[in-house]
Amino acid sequence: MISTETHRAPGVRTTRNAERTPMGHLAVFDLDGTLVDTPRAIVETFTAAFASLDESTPDPDAVRATIGLPLERAFGALLGRDPADPYVRRGVEQYQVHFKELILPRAAELLYPGVTDGLAKLREQGVTLAVATSKFHASAEALLRAAGLRELFAQVVGADDVANPKPHPESGTLILDTLDFPAERALMVGDTTHDLKMAHAAGLRSIAVTYGIHDRAELATAGPTWTADTFDDVVAHIVAFAAEEGTAA
Repeated sequence: MISTETHRAPGVRTTRNAERTPMGHLAVFDLDGTLVDTPRAIVETFTAAFASLDESTPDPDAVRATIGLPLERAFGALLGRDPADPYVRRGVEQYQVHFKELILPRAAELLYPGVTDGLAKLREQGVTLAVATSKFHASAEALLRAAGLRELFAQVVGADDVANPKPHPESGTLILDTLDFPAERALMVGDTTHDLKMAHAAGLRSIAVTYGIHDRAELATAGPTWTADTFDDVVAHIVAFAAEEGTAA
């Protein structure tokens, strides 16, 4: 694959596939809880970060409730501080240190069943793949590379690539703009209402996966186009979506 770095605005780093033709369909994926089964590991990482700050161990349910939010907002909520507080930044820095120690070495084994083969199948059928995550860009890139998935994606957008992370539509519209896709040819796959609300606001259809953070009932409040219980179901929905206009193969 030939990849080139593009810069949409100061501080925004995106990667696109220079060989892609402006046809077919686009599938945008969340990362944690959608492609990689990281929720339990994220709780462990927050716990380690809090210990580094000499803070009490955070409640696991409270940590899980923040998954899908940018780290500053997650730490701010858990510490009861403003996300812009320098102390919150210290917590984020400690999280990133422990992320490298606790999650990256396990990335490949944390992939949900069917993810590797399913993504490869979508690529073979001409579907362009991208990631929109609340992780920082560098962390998302590192996790995808450690899991052996990075080369499958034409673009990765992290929370620090946009001024307004999910559920704001900016992550989705940035991907549409960079990869030159109209919204009607794109969909978002995610495990939280943040993903689904972003998709709706950006004009994308959406697939809610029930095996991640938010349960079926909570996901339904955001009005997903489809709901999937396994990654195989996700692939089936995308293949059907791409076949609607006969441009996927």
